[in-house]
Amino acid sequence: MRHVVGAVLVGILIGASGCAATQEAKSVEKSGFLGDYSMLKEGKRSAFGQGAENQALWIYKNPAADWRKYKKIQLDPVTVWLGPNSKLKDVKPEDRQMLANLLWSKIDESLRKDYDMTGGSGPDVLRIQAAITEGGESSVVMDTVSSIVPQMKVLSGVKSLATGVSAFTGSASVEVKITDGETGALLVAAVDRRGGTKSLSGVTNSWHDVEEAYRFWAEKMRYRACQWRGGTNCIEPKA
Repeated sequence: MRHVVGAVLVGILIGASGCAATQEAKSVEKSGFLGDYSMLKEGKRSAFGQGAENQALWIYKNPAADWRKYKKIQLDPVTVWLGPNSKLKDVKPEDRQMLANLLWSKIDESLRKDYDMTGGSGPDVLRIQAAITEGGESSVVMDTVSSIVPQMKVLSGVKSLATGVSAFTGSASVEVKITDGETGALLVAAVDRRGGTKSLSGVTNSWHDVEEAYRFWAEKMRYRACQWRGGTNCIEPKA
């Protein structure tokens, strides 16, 4: 009997290993970080949350921007904005700082592959400002159980269909502003939220879903910049 149970668990683990780590949520609360949200439009979404046209939940892109002229990036420290209903209020200050540092490092690691990172402004500089506006740990035990037990998977799937975030998983929201480093002209503004799926990858780490969301956003930022400057070898990130 033990051999049968073991074989079933191995099968589940192998089957789950190919699943996406995170998925885009159906909605997101705006925090106030961007100030004016009137220029944002609802982003295009593909059926499975992937594809070249899949965008952030809310997005603005300056149609007059010349992306080819930018060679450097000024990446400001990531900030944390606590809205009235933010779960981040229950997160320890040191953990909030850890999350801010983590998102900054993910963006820096991704974009420095194509740009020179700089601390100053200039005509060939993109200035990027990002804020964490929501973040919640997953419930490690319940996330693991609901990933395996059929009845729990059904309940989790119902919530996922309604909100885009599976039950007991972690989630994160961000707002990003990209401006011209010389003129301050707004080039891009975006608001997005992602949550964990029922993949078993990283279920022992309560912040794994949030870390994966940060990884995806950082790689997606590089992918979009590559597209906008007319690149031919742009690599779309895996969720």
